[in-house]
Amino acid sequence: MQTKLELITWRARENPKMRFTSLAHHLGEGFLLECFRELKKDKAPGIDGVTVRKYEERLEENLRELVVRLKGKKYRPQPVRRVYIPKDGKSVRPLGIPTIEDKIVQMGIKKILEAIYEQDFVEVSYGFRPNRSCHDALEVVDKTIMTKAVNYVVDMDIEKFFDTVDHKWMMRCLEQRIADPSLLRLIGRFLKAGVMEEGKYQETDRGTPQGGIISPVLANIYLHYILDLWFEKEVKSQAKGYAQLTRYADDFIVCFEREEDAKGFGERLWQRLGKFGLKVSEEKSRIIEFGRKVWQRSKKTGEKVSTFNFLGFTYHGDKTRKGTFKVGRKTNPKKMRAKLKAMNQWLKSIRNAIEFKEWWPILKQKLIGHYRYYGISGNMKSIRKYYSQSVKLAYKWVNRRSQKRSFTWEKYRRLIYEWNPLPQPKIYHLTYTLSSKRKCY
Repeated sequence: MQTKLELITWRARENPKMRFTSLAHHLGEGFLLECFRELKKDKAPGIDGVTVRKYEERLEENLRELVVRLKGKKYRPQPVRRVYIPKDGKSVRPLGIPTIEDKIVQMGIKKILEAIYEQDFVEVSYGFRPNRSCHDALEVVDKTIMTKAVNYVVDMDIEKFFDTVDHKWMMRCLEQRIADPSLLRLIGRFLKAGVMEEGKYQETDRGTPQGGIISPVLANIYLHYILDLWFEKEVKSQAKGYAQLTRYADDFIVCFEREEDAKGFGERLWQRLGKFGLKVSEEKSRIIEFGRKVWQRSKKTGEKVSTFNFLGFTYHGDKTRKGTFKVGRKTNPKKMRAKLKAMNQWLKSIRNAIEFKEWWPILKQKLIGHYRYYGISGNMKSIRKYYSQSVKLAYKWVNRRSQKRSFTWEKYRRLIYEWNPLPQPKIYHLTYTLSSKRKCY
């Protein structure tokens, strides 16, 4: 199957206007078996309650029956099971959990779509793409501000993007490259599969549920045509100064040299998104003055330089050891509070549920996971704060396991530094912006 996907990729790259007429037949037993192997074993089941391990007990038979239904056009995805996860200290994010069988088919469709559209996607897009990460997007924003004529940043948010994707426009975007009615019909059924919440079924005439394997690639295809290409062909080409978009899924930052370009883009974006059923969040959207010029001016006038948030980090004006401008980044305070709250709740929930020797290694993994994401150049202070607060929270809940509170701070310090040390804060992502490439404006 890998060879067939490579052939699709080659054809898509060689002919950017080609529309593929025969794709659904690739969803055969062998290909779907590969897709099943990639599913994570410990993920929650869908509305049918079937786990990966349960499905695996009759794997060959299940896949054979699945392919028969796919070829006979009788396969219909089941509604996703809706759950909610904490988003920040005050709100939650809805997730849709598909059944195992639906995940297998979605994985197959995702691979086919990526084989085609990865040849079309532009450089500004970083979210949920092979060999690209959020840290790549963060580094691009950093280097753009440091090395280009950036004086303004447009920080805008699409309101409830995954819940408001217009299905008709989504299908029209897909039809730019796909002319296979069977595959289009299958994707359409996934979009309209509906949601099951607390035993009640809800139809879905808009949106693509977060949590579905296919949702990220569909989101990228939608925003590729609606935002990325539009920016490259119309906004950037008409700008009087420098302009650069950086997007990770539905989260994006646009850097401009001129104020008129920044304001013009902000106004045009409202109209552009509105045409395709999307809306700019008024609360989370703004245009700020940011960059080397405003930072240097602030040193003379004492004015406060605005900051902006992107992918969990707050960008702010900072200075090097020599006193010159550099882009500073630290963990977004809201994210920090949410992470520490989640840590406290987890420690509280497990302190009496499992033995210390079982949850202590998990605590280590949680700390390392935090460092791996937030451990970027210039953010050591924030990850040290997360470490110290987590250490204090762990001490509090360790002592509450016993009414005697016999675990003294001195004994605890020996535990975390000598007997069973916790991982120390570490920078995992270094941002190199060579001074020789920096240009002052």
